[in-house]
Amino acid sequence: VQLQASGGGLVQPGGSLRLSCAASGFTLEGYTIGWFRQAPGKEREWVSIIPRAGGMTYHTDAVKGRFTISRDNAKNTVYLQMNSLKPEDTAVYYCARRLGGPSFRRELYNNWGQGTLVTVSS
Repeated sequence: VQLQASGGGLVQPGGSLRLSCAASGFTLEGYTIGWFRQAPGKEREWVSIIPRAGGMTYHTDAVKGRFTISRDNAKNTVYLQMNSLKPEDTAVYYCARRLGGPSFRRELYNNWGQGTLVTVSS
């Protein structure tokens, strides 16, 4: 059972990236998936959440209107489309799963991937 986050990189302010969270060993469709991020010297914080049944998604205020979370069940992958990136978005981004409904509490998630680094800088 594994989650693999990928798609990070260096991008200029105002640019875009799409992160992928690919699952192996289980079916993503049955789980709530969350994207979290951790900047240097800061706590890991939730960014975006997509419930297992689809429908309403959740984004922290700092990324509303700029980030979109979606899932492709056929590819067993969840995506995080990040537009209008800002330097303060610089962080390692992680995805994780939970069996229950959406929650903003990171301790309720498990099977954390290794993270992918996003650096927003000119």
